[in-house]
Amino acid sequence: MKVLVINAGSSSLKYQLIDMEDESVKAKGLCERIGIEGSRLTHKVPGKEDFVQEKPMPTHNTAMEMVLAALVDPEHGVLKNVSEIDAIGHRVLHGGAVYTESIKVNDDVKRVIRECFDLGPLHNPANLMGIEACEASMPGVPNVAVFDTAFGMGMEPFAYRYAIPEEYYEKYKIRRYGFHGTSHMFVSRETIRFANLPEGQRRVIVCHMGNGSSISASVDGKCVDTSMGLTPLEGLIMGTRSGDVDPAVVQFICDHEGISVDEMLTILNKKSGVLALSGGLSSDFRDLTEGEKNGNEKAALALAAFRHKVVKTVGGYLAAMNGADAIAFTAGIGENDAQMRADICAKLEFAGVKIDPEKNKVRGQNVEISAPDSKIRVFVIPTNEELAIARETVRLA
Repeated sequence: MKVLVINAGSSSLKYQLIDMEDESVKAKGLCERIGIEGSRLTHKVPGKEDFVQEKPMPTHNTAMEMVLAALVDPEHGVLKNVSEIDAIGHRVLHGGAVYTESIKVNDDVKRVIRECFDLGPLHNPANLMGIEACEASMPGVPNVAVFDTAFGMGMEPFAYRYAIPEEYYEKYKIRRYGFHGTSHMFVSRETIRFANLPEGQRRVIVCHMGNGSSISASVDGKCVDTSMGLTPLEGLIMGTRSGDVDPAVVQFICDHEGISVDEMLTILNKKSGVLALSGGLSSDFRDLTEGEKNGNEKAALALAAFRHKVVKTVGGYLAAMNGADAIAFTAGIGENDAQMRADICAKLEFAGVKIDPEKNKVRGQNVEISAPDSKIRVFVIPTNEELAIARETVRLA
């Protein structure tokens, strides 16, 4: 069975064609600058040179037509005919409180995605455009929506409800949803599989650390808590996102600076985080690490604040679950920054966490890095959201 995985953005469309017989990626690519001058398709096939095509893409429909043409191209393609694609899986940011798991797309699913535009204004409209583009280009092929919020829907009310008047929950479904859900779902399950965790010992904490970062706690692959909330702004300090702040900060700055709430939220989303703490040096953790080595105190502060928040969150989940059986690091920082992993784990010694420095010298591969006498096993587990989406698509389609 061949599954086409689509991740549509407002002006982009990423794709992977996965053969589910062996879960191998046959082709992948990116359509950039959709609806903008300078549109380009970059198509990659293992063992072949990249195929780059610069051509106007006024709509996502045009982009999908170019993707399909590239997949069946005699020279650059991997299919004889589009009919070889059995199903299409879509990353969709928000399903609101209606859909708690992945689902085959129908009119009601599209209605809910549309009704959640205000909860995911940058992503949901583009996700819907991606679905409708696939329906137009490949009529009759089943489409599956894999919601990024689905994993967090496993939380109990005491974990997802905000302590605000109930009418706002009833009217607007204001609650904690959590994001990076597809990644957390994949990594929590992959940790159970890779570590061969037995029944009754499957309490897993996943540290998804990148420019956007979040942490989840799960039991048997079911989420019991996660750090992001109604939006991806809540939780950890991130590249340009503030993470948790006293809500009164918003009013205070708005009043004193004469700016709107919308402007303040832009500041918290795009001008804060380690970018702000580093004095504007960078939102890239590699730049901050280099800055710290060169004696930049603000870069050091940004990294220390990030580590502190991660440790506080992991420690809280250890308390909430009465311990953990495994901690998994994933995403750009989690998979590749050995020093960051070591520094975080050093602060978790109170819980018996201990890593092997030699095993920790690894990047981007499934490996256990904990020492033999560590009370909690520690892993590096690369995330693979596309494969997670493909697996959900096969299950449903």
